[in-house]
Formats: sequence, structure tokens, C-alpha cells
Amino acid sequence: MKVNGYSAIAGARPLDRTRGTSRTSSATPASDSRGIDDSPAVEVLDLFGVPEAELTPKVKSAILNLMAEVDSLRRELQVANRRITDLEELADKDPLVPVSNRRAFVREMSRMMSYTERYNVPSSLIFFDMNGLKQINDTLGHAAGDKALAAVARVLRDHTRETDVVGRIGGDEFGVILAQADETAAHLKADELADAIRHTEVQHGDRLIPLEVAHGVFSFHQGGDASSALAEADRRMYRRKQEMKAAAGDTG
Repeated sequence: MKVNGYSAIAGARPLDRTRGTSRTSSATPASDSRGIDDSPAVEVLDLFGVPEAELTPKVKSAILNLMAEVDSLRRELQVANRRITDLEELADKDPLVPVSNRRAFVREMSRMMSYTERYNVPSSLIFFDMNGLKQINDTLGHAAGDKALAAVARVLRDHTRETDVVGRIGGDEFGVILAQADETAAHLKADELADAIRHTEVQHGDRLIPLEVAHGVFSFHQGGDASSALAEADRRMYRRKQEMKAAAGDTG
């Protein structure tokens, strides 16, 4: 369920690192897996102002070899750029669950805070903390705890928009950046996400592991930084967790 004030924004198109590198024109030779075609080479030479008839065989061979080497280097650059992109994406992912790691999350939060300050549009942070992860680890083992963490991450990822950012920011702590969402909309979305997590059960052997989270909401304002925003959302989460314990009669 989406709430008022929580609508998608158009994201910038990702940078295409290979865009334009494989296009051919009258100034570059067309090539395929069989090698360099002579006819495009003649067009290039003519464009350079050197008629083919004035070239010696050795000069023509040297030029064609150079063009083939340039084409090979271009292809290697495309492969390298794709590998860089893959490595950048890998460096941003949490090693355990399918969301961003803390480094990537803080970076995106800083960007969103700058956007909020520049354009005066509302955006918010939700800080989630899992309840009972230590007990799950102690009684059922860390494999069960890892399953529980992964389940929470999937719920957060599947119930937010592409313009939002979900990250794991601590052992049992998650964050969600809501683009173009004021504090009221963020509270509604936080309750919705917490409810979805609460209704998710993790199967581990013959046991069902119920999930529960507490959350705190902080809306970005003029000034401030990512660290202070996280700290404030964490404080609000802790206060809410204490209220939940009090309501349940747990004084521990």
C-alpha cells in the first residue's frame, strides 16, 4: 500500500560507459571477427587526404596494422569498463543480504540530503532494528540468524520503490531512504514495512522464526550530515523500542 506524499521520482539515467565506443563512421574502420575490411580503410585514408595510390605497400600495411591495434584497444577498454562497473556494484553490496552495505548507504544518504537542501524537497530516513536476533543466534545458531536478516532485507527491498535506497547499516540494523517523503508519509511507510516484516516467518528446519523490528524516522532538513541523521534516527528507534517493551510488560 502506497501512501500520500510517497511517490516515485524520475531517476537519472545511468552512465553508459561503453556508449559510442563501438560506433563506426567514415573516420574509423568497420571490423568484425574476421578482421579489418579494406574498403573502410580506403575511406579513412582518403579522408586523411592521402589517396591510396600515393601509398607504398609498406605504409599502407603499417596504417592498417595500426588501425587494427586501435580497434583491439577499444574493445579491451569496453571490457575493462564493464569489469569496473561490475566491481563497483559488488563493492556496494552487503556480503550477507541483498541490499546495499553501510558505505554505499551513507553515500546515497549524503546525496539525498544534498538534493533535499538544494531543491527543498522532503526526504526521510527510517532506521530499523531487529528484535531478538541474539536469541535466535544463541538458540538456533547463526545460520538461522542469517536467514532472518536476509528475510528482513528482502521485505524492505520488495516493498520500496526503485528510487528508494535500502541498506544494512549494522549487525541487525537496516536503513531505508525514502525519496520525496515527508515525516508523516515516512511514519506511515515505516509502519507498513514493520507490519510486512511481522507477517513474514522464516523456516529453519522444523522451526518457524517470527520476525519483529522497531523503527525510528528522521526527515532531512537544511544542514546536517549523514552521521547526525543516522544518530537521531537511531535514538528515535531506541525510544520506540523501549515503548514497545513497556507496552508488552517487559522491563528488561
